[in-house]
Amino acid sequence: MEQSHFKPPGWPTITPRIVVPEANDLVQFVKDVFGATGDYQPNAPAILHIGDSMIMISDAGTRSAANAFLYIYVANVDETHRRAVRAGARSLEPPVDLPYGDRRAMLGDRWGNTWQIATRLNGSA
Repeated sequence: MEQSHFKPPGWPTITPRIVVPEANDLVQFVKDVFGATGDYQPNAPAILHIGDSMIMISDAGTRSAANAFLYIYVANVDETHRRAVRAGARSLEPPVDLPYGDRRAMLGDRWGNTWQIATRLNGSA
């Protein structure tokens, strides 16, 4: 068997999946804050694309809720932080420059997920 046939074309080997009540609202939050593409699926996982990555979001019910702690690179951490707070997230850490070269912030959403968002600073390795 060729290795390219063990997963759907275009899918990464690992895809984070979040299971929450009111998944449709989390899908909209991720679209509003991160510019994700994809749509809520009431009887199947929503498959959302953020940049070159993807996540799956499902309704809790047949599965127990499962939260996530995700590190996401964004073009502008300050603007994304503001957008997330406007969309109802709470700021856990404001944007700050870190010694390893990222400007990073941390947010919590109403579903219990933690989002660390970062922008790589110019000139950083």
